[in-house]
Amino acid sequence: MSEKKLHEDQKYIDGLLENNSFIIQAIYDKFVPKVIHYIKQNSGDSDKAQDVIQETLITIYNQAKHKKLRLTCPFDAYFFLLCKRRWLNELKKSSNKEVTINEVVLSKGDEAQELAFETSVFGEKQALFLEMFQKLGAACRDLLTTTFKIKSMEDVAKSLGVSYAYARKKKSLCIGKLTELVRESPKFNQLNR
Repeated sequence: MSEKKLHEDQKYIDGLLENNSFIIQAIYDKFVPKVIHYIKQNSGDSDKAQDVIQETLITIYNQAKHKKLRLTCPFDAYFFLLCKRRWLNELKKSSNKEVTINEVVLSKGDEAQELAFETSVFGEKQALFLEMFQKLGAACRDLLTTTFKIKSMEDVAKSLGVSYAYARKKKSLCIGKLTELVRESPKFNQLNR
């Protein structure tokens, strides 16, 4: 399979990663109004739209940081599809009220659909991980959080005031427990279909 061509709008992804205020402002100026309009037209309000936008930008940032996101389609279509998908999921969660969806015709190519889907799944997996992480005991959460920040297990052991052998063994047990919690979650099977 040939490598897909990087789109010139990769600058928006790079700008998010670099916390470039000029690029972030450009995203808000160029792409956010369409999302706000869509959400307001579909049973939402400005506050809900801002929440969706923030969560979507965080998900994009995290995927770019951890999975080296390469944008192969226009940012506009990609961002809009992600926000739309997140909003529709919010509506499904609170489906006790009447919902009217006004579809907007957009230029959304297969690449935008594919990237939006990948980023959505990434965000859902990340949310599942965090949810299960919170179910761990405080000692496991502290140990794993420290290992995320400090790469050397010797330094982790020192910072927690435990022996190196104990820190390694405990980390292995905690990761095992976290893996077990994630795999036993009904959401895990839905995400891996």
